[in-house]
Amino acid sequence: MRSRDLLPFDDRREAGEELAGLLQHYAGRSDVIVLGLPRGGVPVAAVVAGALGAPLDVFVVRKLGVPGHRELAMGAIASGGARVLNRALIEQLDITGREITEVAADEQLELARRERLYRHGFEPLSVRGRVAILVDDGLATGSTMRVAVQAVRNLGPSSVVVAVPVGSEEACRRLEQIADRVICARVPRDFRAVGQWYLDFSETSDVDVRRELEAARQPVRETP
Repeated sequence: MRSRDLLPFDDRREAGEELAGLLQHYAGRSDVIVLGLPRGGVPVAAVVAGALGAPLDVFVVRKLGVPGHRELAMGAIASGGARVLNRALIEQLDITGREITEVAADEQLELARRERLYRHGFEPLSVRGRVAILVDDGLATGSTMRVAVQAVRNLGPSSVVVAVPVGSEEACRRLEQIADRVICARVPRDFRAVGQWYLDFSETSDVDVRRELEAARQPVRETP
């Protein structure tokens, strides 16, 4: 590991620049799409998408909590109508189809609200047949990213790539079992939290997410 790698990133933009350097073989390809996990993953994804000349979209994931124990996930829903269920847990806890439907309906309302807020009337971009690069600002346990990988697979991409500036060794290794490729720019030995590896880890707001998406939709102006 280079000495520079032992220092934190200045901010998410610098992290995106370093990550983009490891993804240059995807640059200029028409079959690539970059998906940022909100909120903190979107600024990183915006830098990556800009460097690769690829379209940017947001990939919203909502956990489906077990009734009465909402912190325990029995599945998740995500952008584009994708849904993942933990069948083993559902059977073990004898959760009914009606209970799943009710929880999913509540979470779908929140997912739809966030997507309306972020996209501001724009439809989700299609990932079918494309290389979907899922980007977050870091991986601690990797649980949200694991759900995102499983969910985006339901939308028919040609392959799924996980790309993050920093992550724990365990999280990166586990994701290698379900993603086609995992790129963790830095895997520090003393990893404790994602925020530890950023000098500026200020919260990304919903407004920030929308601003990044709107900027990515603007046509590129050619230099005279």
